[in-house]
Amino acid sequence: MSKLAQLKSMTTVVADTGDFEAIVDYQPQDATTNPSLLYKAAQMPQYRDLMQEAALFGQERGGSDNLAQARWTMDKLAVNFGTEILKIVPGRVSTEIDARLSFDTDATLRRAEGLVALYQDAGIDPSRQVLFKIAATWEGIRAAGILERQGIHCNLTLLFGFAQAVACADAGVTLISPFVGRILDWYKKAENVAGYPADEDPGVRSVTRIFNYYKRHGYETVVMGASFRNLDEILELAGCDYLTISPALLGELASTEGEVPRKLDAERASALDLPKVAFDEPGFRWELNEDAMATEKLSEGIRLFTADTRKLEQFAHEVCRSC
Repeated sequence: MSKLAQLKSMTTVVADTGDFEAIVDYQPQDATTNPSLLYKAAQMPQYRDLMQEAALFGQERGGSDNLAQARWTMDKLAVNFGTEILKIVPGRVSTEIDARLSFDTDATLRRAEGLVALYQDAGIDPSRQVLFKIAATWEGIRAAGILERQGIHCNLTLLFGFAQAVACADAGVTLISPFVGRILDWYKKAENVAGYPADEDPGVRSVTRIFNYYKRHGYETVVMGASFRNLDEILELAGCDYLTISPALLGELASTEGEVPRKLDAERASALDLPKVAFDEPGFRWELNEDAMATEKLSEGIRLFTADTRKLEQFAHEVCRSC
């Protein structure tokens, strides 16, 4: 039995891609997208029609306002890809809300409402089939809490620190995406090392701590490890609620055989001695500030997603001019 098949027996596997063909190949339960993935996918010839439709929609909805055109184009493109992905996966798709709104609760809520309406127009019930991805800033977590109470479910992304995870669970968010590989990247650079044994990988340790804490205190928030750099990171988190994995690593798992032992166990975690903590806004900001890795990677992640969003907007503009 392949390692992928074994992993699926204990963890929900999610495809981290906007490429429909890769999703079909590996048959994940769910799929996630982000501006970086959409930018890559939108340039593929087979998805040109989705890009053109979104660009024309943005031009029509935004009128003479260039900013409005860009906003509607990006949202329509995200929904176009999400709608197509939902024809393939039996579960849900995660759709990112513009990272430039990461520090604005009200603007995040308005953007989510617009995406909900676009999905509904496409015949999709977002309350059952979509997770809205929001950066795990204090403002983003507040917005997610409000949306969850309205029946709109969220995936809190760019999550690197324990305080972020605790605040998300206390806000009642559906799912969090701690970024394993980016945590590893930071520590390798900070400590000037080539790597770590799999069970000492800082990203693996971070997700393990969050998983154990959630299970010990009965939180329903799903832990979905993300941003993997190698197979060892994935296999060290076997048993985690969800894992979102790139097509390249899914391919390695599918073509590799060997035993995959369970590493994370909810029942075992529920008996651990882990004191419960809580953070108000000053406490959250202080804990995040004290975690240099989480502070730096959160800021960097927002900048990188913003840069790819701008690239995607420019590409959409060029496509629209050629329509």
